Amino acid sequence: MELAAQPAAWAALATLIAMEVVLGIDNLIFISILTNKLPEHQRSRGRRIGIGMALILRLALLGTIAFIVQLTTPIFTLFDHGFSWRDLILIAGGLFLVWKATKEIHHNVDPDPGDDLFEKKDATIGFAAAIGQILLLDLVFSIDSIITAVGMTEHIPIMVIAVVVAVTVMLLAADPLANFIQSNPTIVMLALGFLLLIGTTLVAEGFGAHMPKGYIYAAMAFSAFVELLNMLARRAKRRKSPARASAR
Repeated sequence: MELAAQPAAWAALATLIAMEVVLGIDNLIFISILTNKLPEHQRSRGRRIGIGMALILRLALLGTIAFIVQLTTPIFTLFDHGFSWRDLILIAGGLFLVWKATKEIHHNVDPDPGDDLFEKKDATIGFAAAIGQILLLDLVFSIDSIITAVGMTEHIPIMVIAVVVAVTVMLLAADPLANFIQSNPTIVMLALGFLLLIGTTLVAEGFGAHMPKGYIYAAMAFSAFVELLNMLARRAKRRKSPARASAR
């Protein structure tokens, strides 16, 4: 009740919710692409279970916030840069994202590849494997967002509310976004490009190179806007083609 009477607490809550929702976009794109590889009858359930378990994971991590804050302490130095557990987690998560995005791009460009570094075919992923990968990536994003949130507020209830609101938004947006990506092949490639960008950013931050999130998301928004214009242009051409054919 005391927090509710403090304007600073409301400002921190609004800021944290906005940050969690924006960071959730990265996670949601990955979840959409990953669950679209499941059999159709499992996709929606996979998204709900994955995001629900991610919420439990985030709340559990908030309970160990004192330990998570210590993850920023350097544990060794290499090339004059002190690496912490947070850095190593970001690097591992970024490399995982780059690998997954590169593999999916490879299968989209060449759907029947031969013997190479990747699998021979674009097989559907197992349900348990999909949930495991969702939780793995959410762990990376959660640790990073919690460390950032600590710098904004010291009140755990505010962090909990922000996490619950952000995950609720993810649950509501998961199916529409996944269906939209699935029905538009060019959007799939754009989303995979976003994952490459996000993965590269995580690796860079793990090595100490600060990447302003505003620039990253502005570039992603502009790319999405251009692709939206392309989609509208293609629809306009498809509508004109029958009209021209009937006029002849």
